[in-house]
Amino acid sequence: MVSMLQNVAVDSANAYELARFWSQVFDAAMHPDDKPGDHETEVMLPGGPVLFFNQVPEPKTIKNRLHLCLRPETTREEEVERLMNLGATHVADHRGPDGGGWVVLADPEGNEFCVLHDAAERAAMSS
Repeated sequence: MVSMLQNVAVDSANAYELARFWSQVFDAAMHPDDKPGDHETEVMLPGGPVLFFNQVPEPKTIKNRLHLCLRPETTREEEVERLMNLGATHVADHRGPDGGGWVVLADPEGNEFCVLHDAAERAAMSS
């Protein structure tokens, strides 16, 4: 018998607002019972685990030891721009001269995540 991934939990200062940001990132619905002020909220990823947001009193203080890596349907640069327009901030640029690499962004509460190449960019680099 093995374990199954139930959800990915994210501690937050404002569970509902952070879930709303990630709901827009993934164009995925929040749990229908969630409402502003809730201390626990969920984003229902189609075909994937649930993103569970739990409101906690202490702030984030150091770099994440676990983070999400996103592979966009558009180009990496277009996705970085879209995410920054949603409220993400730029943390680091790990793009190489050959166009490889990734961009590190942070969500509105400072949780880091990476934006990788889309599938077409990746295929073009490997040919």
